[in-house]
Amino acid sequence: IFSRKFFNAAEIGEANATLATLAVFAAGLLFRPLGALVFGRMGDRSGRKGAFLATVIMMGGATFLIGLLPDSKELMGLSALLLVLLRIIQGMAVGGEYGGAVVYVAEHATKNRRGAFTSWIQVTGTAGFLLSLVVVLITRLSLGEPAFAAWGWRLPFLLSIFLLAISVWIRMSLEESPVFKQMKSHGTLSKAPLTEAFGRWQNVKYVLASLFGLIAGFGVVWYTTQFY
Repeated sequence: IFSRKFFNAAEIGEANATLATLAVFAAGLLFRPLGALVFGRMGDRSGRKGAFLATVIMMGGATFLIGLLPDSKELMGLSALLLVLLRIIQGMAVGGEYGGAVVYVAEHATKNRRGAFTSWIQVTGTAGFLLSLVVVLITRLSLGEPAFAAWGWRLPFLLSIFLLAISVWIRMSLEESPVFKQMKSHGTLSKAPLTEAFGRWQNVKYVLASLFGLIAGFGVVWYTTQFY
């Protein structure tokens, strides 16, 4: 549907339009590390709660706006660019959200339960994907294929505004983690978290080992099984 709405599959061909759509999806992934750096620093300096609010508003707002993108042939080029921009915003939001969530939960958990508690964050990624498929399936079955292809595909994106409202309400009620409060009261917050994290070779070795020794392979398996 996206390849036809935003990349004019009739003119450039189904295969090229599909590849362009997948490239838009990839754009969000490419900007996740930047989001992790930006919002990770914000969380370390100003607190996890503020970073959480920013990322959820970015994600929810971008998702809602995708449902409003025009799909007329006259505006197809503009719509495609806006779609890429919204995917980049989503990618940055996820990058900042995931790491911050892991830290926030770990700082609330006891030392012998951190792995168990933070594992639920990974489970919610798959659960959210499954629930989104359920919403799409219900919408398609309710409207029928012609109506879904014409305008019904927008509904799941637009309805996400209610999830955004609930998420903002929940996050407004959160408190800072006890570990962050303790560091703040003792004046031990990092003044340059990025420099401290990446300015030491010992830390960089951990990052490289995690990325290429574990996460890269895991990412290939996860995205292949969940999406393909």
